[in-house]
Amino acid sequence: MPKKVTFNMTEGNVIHVLLLFTVPIFISNLFQQLYNVVDIAVIGHVLGDHALAAVGATTSIYSLIIGFINGMSNGFCVVIARYFGGNEHDHFQKAVYLSIFLSFITTIAITVFSLLFLKPLLILLHTPADILNISQSYISVIMLFCCVTFAYNLLSSMLRAIGNSYVPLYALMIASVLNVILDIFLVKGLNMGVKGAAFATVIAQGFSVLFLTVYIVKCCPLLHINIKKIEMHRTIFSELLTTGFSMAMMLVLTNVGSVILQGSINSFGTATITGHTAARKFHDLCMLPLGTICTSSATFVSQNYGAKKKERIHQGIKASIFLGTAWSILVLMIVLICGSELIHALTGSNDMAVINVSMKYLYWNVPFYIVLNILLIMRNSLQALGNKILPVAASMVELIGKFVGAFCLSKIIGYFGICLTEPITWAVCVPIVLGGFVKEMNKLSNIE
Repeated sequence: MPKKVTFNMTEGNVIHVLLLFTVPIFISNLFQQLYNVVDIAVIGHVLGDHALAAVGATTSIYSLIIGFINGMSNGFCVVIARYFGGNEHDHFQKAVYLSIFLSFITTIAITVFSLLFLKPLLILLHTPADILNISQSYISVIMLFCCVTFAYNLLSSMLRAIGNSYVPLYALMIASVLNVILDIFLVKGLNMGVKGAAFATVIAQGFSVLFLTVYIVKCCPLLHINIKKIEMHRTIFSELLTTGFSMAMMLVLTNVGSVILQGSINSFGTATITGHTAARKFHDLCMLPLGTICTSSATFVSQNYGAKKKERIHQGIKASIFLGTAWSILVLMIVLICGSELIHALTGSNDMAVINVSMKYLYWNVPFYIVLNILLIMRNSLQALGNKILPVAASMVELIGKFVGAFCLSKIIGYFGICLTEPITWAVCVPIVLGGFVKEMNKLSNIE
């Protein structure tokens, strides 16, 4: 374990600081994505396309609920990082224990809601009858234990708020290896089907929670809670709640759009569902560095906003956009050179209809990653600067765009309309958040 528990991002070379903080988060996110990718690979190779389509039909619902959990955790991280950067120790401590309290309440609500409405939602999304029960059995296990996901995200966010991005990486490295072993054992060895893959994910992530808890107890007194000093602080509670909810809604609105698109995709049949599922999994892997840069820039901006360093905020944003653009160009080259081979390796499918669907989606989405990179960085930086309304408004515009894509474009030009929907909405949303960021920075003209 590293001797340096915290990392102050308000000092030092900007690119160097961002890379030191970003690389461990990227590797962590890569391992976290491997949970689902291994599930997909094992299910596709062992159980076949039918089971793969069943899991794929739950992808948008899973992303919707997990997106809310991630959004809440990231919102708490932004507030905690701001107090850490400003050396406001008392407020920092209060933000930590109030984050835990809010996470507990939110987890209960999400679990009850998801278990009550999963099947009706799957039916509403036109999930084919032949895979409905399999889809429900998979997603029900995941959502029953969403407390584990929330616990991991909260503990990781707290550590990252104080600049510690290495320990969450170690936790996930251990959990990911365990997940691979459990996937093979439960799905193939014990014949548990898609439920086995779900249980493998939950159990493995539980180990990462245990690892982080032990680390914080033994090595990170800054995050310890003194029960005798716990008290309600309305201002901090309100800031955590509004920032957490705002970031959660930002992701939820985006994912609601994906749920709407999934409903349209499900109407095209099993082959299209399977192909789109593979493409989205590949897309999610390629998006990891962009999401990581986005998370890092939000923490960087928040710490420096707390430290009242405006010019450093500018430098961090420019560096983040540069790093994201470089990655976007690299991904485009990979897709153009060997995209179909990677899709085949991921799914194990030899069905050219499945592979063609996957490649159509990637060919029309990957070239717009440069635009998406700017959108993600601006949206999260606005949250770090305390603007909770505009990022949500941009996400609402994205939701409307996906609604139009699902109910208009897809009806006119079929699956091609689905492929065009997200690039168009990204291009529309960028000017909105970019203009808002410029406005917020102008308000801080006297910050230094």
